[in-house]
Amino acid sequence: MKTFFWMIAAILLDGCSAGPTTREALLTYDFGPLREDAAAAKTIKASVLMHGVSAPAWLDSTAVIYRLAYQDAARQYVYANSRWATQPGALIGQRLRGRLAAASTGGVIVGADGARADYSLRVELEMFSQIFDAADRSRGVVVARASLVNTAKRTLVAQRSFTIEKPAASADAEGGVRALAAAGDELVDSIVAWTAAGIAQGAK
Repeated sequence: MKTFFWMIAAILLDGCSAGPTTREALLTYDFGPLREDAAAAKTIKASVLMHGVSAPAWLDSTAVIYRLAYQDAARQYVYANSRWATQPGALIGQRLRGRLAAASTGGVIVGADGARADYSLRVELEMFSQIFDAADRSRGVVVARASLVNTAKRTLVAQRSFTIEKPAASADAEGGVRALAAAGDELVDSIVAWTAAGIAQGAK
């Protein structure tokens, strides 16, 4: 009986030691460092109140989301071992505030500052996903809507929707986040240029 007991114990211990001893590392991504030439000119001749970038509830997480458009584009999936450093709206908001501050003669103000600004900018993020059109082909898609308001006149100066797409270099999480980061940066550049044009037009 004792011999049988020790045989069972040895088998169990051997089984435990034979299992995986390490887990795949969790990878965390952001947009990377800001380009040195991202804001070479002061194109915004005013101060801007920058609101936090809002997003739907399904984007209020750090998950890297992808969709299989060739099967069911309405269904969302998330990568198990890849995450954003913070929510996509916060990543875009941080990037946009930096770009606006560098491009504006009057600087950028946030709500917590309690100061007045010449214009108010609000951005709503609507889509931030890797879309697979085929098993080996995907793209990063970012959709957002921006609204620019003249705070003194309390009038809407301009409103526009932006759709940015970038092809993914690989059909995996890394390819997706690189494509989304590039699309996010292009979105920020587009919003800054659009803001500058709207303020210049409103000043005439």
